[in-house]
Amino acid sequence: MKKKLQNREVSIGSWLTIPHQAVIEILSTAGFEWLTIDMEHSPISIETIMNLIGHIQGNNMQALVRVSKNEEVPIKRVLDAGADGVIVPMIRNKEEAIQAVNYVKYPPKGKRGVGLNRAQKYGTAFNTYQKWLEHEVVVIAQIEHIDAVNNLEDIFSVEGIDGIIVGPYDLSASMGYPGEYDRDDVNAALKRFMRLPKN
Repeated sequence: MKKKLQNREVSIGSWLTIPHQAVIEILSTAGFEWLTIDMEHSPISIETIMNLIGHIQGNNMQALVRVSKNEEVPIKRVLDAGADGVIVPMIRNKEEAIQAVNYVKYPPKGKRGVGLNRAQKYGTAFNTYQKWLEHEVVVIAQIEHIDAVNNLEDIFSVEGIDGIIVGPYDLSASMGYPGEYDRDDVNAALKRFMRLPKN
């Protein structure tokens, strides 16, 4: 997935809000390459996350998690559970994007605390995991506020941010018009994503 993002190739995935193995198997059969487990707007708990990640990866897909917020503990817990990457909600500026990356990466490139869990094979493959983290982990910034739209280039310039995803409902709500996509100003804000630099 990371290589496809770097090469601007199409990668097809879906969203998981129902924590059931059958849903994962159906989506895998349909040919999806990755699934995002939603921890922000679903009842899925951290206790369930590890099993879901294992089922997703066991069905030849990559497992992303949309964490509840841009904080160290939610991010490191899902990564320690073995997630291939995170989607971090409500990134509004360059500083918040840097913060998200810092919570993903270990020192000296980040500030993530070290714990030993499924991702590190319970301590038996920490060095291997460090190398994987450096080159393969995916960090997606969710853009869902008008402030973020006004700072898009700065956010996308942050080393370690692999892509962005739009949250249109929250974006329109931040402008005072939740769900009113036909308004010229809301539509113009959404179209800003089409003018991002291509390199």
